Amino acid sequence: MASAKPDVTPQQIAVDLRAVLARLLRKLREATTDAITPSQASALSRLSKGGVSTVSALAHAERVRPQSMAAIVEALEALGYVTRSQDPTDGRRQIVELTDEGWAHVAGQKEAGLAWLDETLATQVSEAELITLAAATAVLERILD
Repeated sequence: MASAKPDVTPQQIAVDLRAVLARLLRKLREATTDAITPSQASALSRLSKGGVSTVSALAHAERVRPQSMAAIVEALEALGYVTRSQDPTDGRRQIVELTDEGWAHVAGQKEAGLAWLDETLATQVSEAELITLAAATAVLERILD
C-alpha cells in the first residue's frame, strides 16, 4: 500500500506552521516558573523590546482595551516590574517603564525558555533533524526580513 503524499501547498504549510509555532511559544512559556499571567508576560516582553511606552500604546500593540492594559500594568507595578509616571508633555498619559527587577525578570524568562529548548533539542532531535531545523530557521529568517 502506497503512503499518502503530505499536503505541501503554501496554504497548508501556513496553517501547520502557525499551529506549531503557537505550541512552541506555549511550551517556552510553560518552561518558566512564572507566577504572572500570559498577558502580563506579553506586556513585559513588549516593554523590553521598546524601552518605554504608554498604557494606550501597549493596549493597541497587544490588541486589548486600554482599561484592560491599565489593570495589567497596575499588577506589574505591584510586583515591582514596572513604574508609571505622568507624561511631561501630556498629563493625561502615563509613561510605563521596566524597572531593574522587570529587566531581570524578562532576562530570566528568556534564559529558562532557551534552557528548555536547548535540552529538548539535545535529547529528542537527531543530527539530521537539527540540520533540517537549521535550514528551516534560515528560511524563516529570510521571509521575515
